[in-house]
Amino acid sequence: MSHLLILIPIALGLGLLGLFAFIWSVKNGQYDDLEGAAERILLDDEELDGE
Repeated sequence: MSHLLILIPIALGLGLLGLFAFIWSVKNGQYDDLEGAAERILLDDEELDGE
């Protein structure tokens, strides 16, 4: 039972840390261009340079 007194706050803290990391990444525009990254994989580097 005493282990739960340690593990529950740790689990809640890690959950809050993950939530804040997700909110931070959304605010910084990490998920703005989802299609661009997927299309960039398929294109050659020469096509991106405009040559």
